[in-house]
Amino acid sequence: MNEKQPFRERIWQRIDADRDVGRPPGAQGRIPNFAGAEAAASRLAELIEWQRARVVKVNPDSPQLAVRARAIEEGKLVYVPVPRLSAEVPFFALERSRLKVPALEAASIEGAARHGVPTTFDAMAAIDFIVCGTVAVNPSGVRIGKGGGYADLEFALLTELDKVSSEVTIATSVHDVQLLDEELPETRHDYRVDVIVTPTRTLRCPRWARPTGIVWEDLDADKIAAIPALVARRARRAEG
Repeated sequence: MNEKQPFRERIWQRIDADRDVGRPPGAQGRIPNFAGAEAAASRLAELIEWQRARVVKVNPDSPQLAVRARAIEEGKLVYVPVPRLSAEVPFFALERSRLKVPALEAASIEGAARHGVPTTFDAMAAIDFIVCGTVAVNPSGVRIGKGGGYADLEFALLTELDKVSSEVTIATSVHDVQLLDEELPETRHDYRVDVIVTPTRTLRCPRWARPTGIVWEDLDADKIAAIPALVARRARRAEG
């Protein structure tokens, strides 16, 4: 078993067992939705880095719906990745001035696909702030996602294409039960978060060196073939 999986299972079971914490559709296998996600989004919006940011990338999962809606309402340009990066054009761009529906409607996964502007990596503006989904995280900023590795690949591709600088703040919003005061496993392609917000607290983490690009050795042929952006990036590298 992957050494991260026991931590995922522990958090998923804990959230699903507590009706005061979990929200539909259930935590198992997901970035878990949680009670207080809106309060966590409000804490995130208090950060000076968030307030200064004009362009943000936010994961498409349910617990970050309030984050995406707030970003749109505040007039930020919001990039939401297509789940699993499976499309030829892997992001939707959402901006209040271009929307004819309320921010909350556009910020849903279905709403982003319906009302967002399909956008390639190359066409994206430089990103000022990143919000990522998390299953478990510790005070050092080590995070564990749901296991697909797509957030790491997005970050790696954006870094290689100079869309993300080393100074960009990376934050995650989680329930307090997802914050574990213990060591968590990480790999060389993982990045750490700089800020953790929960419904009750804001925690700043130490800054660590981040991956500077794709670790191709960690990807098998099937994974590359399933993600058009990786296929294109590998072809570009081969051309020199």
